[in-house]
Amino acid sequence: MKKELIICIVVIIIVIIGNIITQNHTKQCVKQINQELTDLKEKILIQQEKEDKQQELKKKSKEIRKLWDDMQEMLSFYIEHDELEKVETQLSLLDGEMETKLYDEAVPEIEKCQFILEHIADKTALTIKNIF
Repeated sequence: MKKELIICIVVIIIVIIGNIITQNHTKQCVKQINQELTDLKEKILIQQEKEDKQQELKKKSKEIRKLWDDMQEMLSFYIEHDELEKVETQLSLLDGEMETKLYDEAVPEIEKCQFILEHIADKTALTIKNIF
């Protein structure tokens, strides 16, 4: 009986430690991507119709996409692929808006992407609400 109890306690501890590590990684990734998206949104809102500003916005969008692709590899190990695909879809829509220079329509795409990222962070958190 003691042996089984010890094994159960060790398994529970391993699960909790694993969850803490993945939760911290998820929060860090979400925070970093959200910061980059917020910076892009601010640049869009203050940007002028200058060509150099447009190139800067496209470059920033591509940097965000590359950052997400790098993060997605690790996140896909423990987050549902459907959730990651939602972010991927929003980033694709954002890239399309940036390429077609529809900057006013890119802002809602950024906000949707930020909402989905926050939802992922909340969903993966180890809370009583999520357990039950």
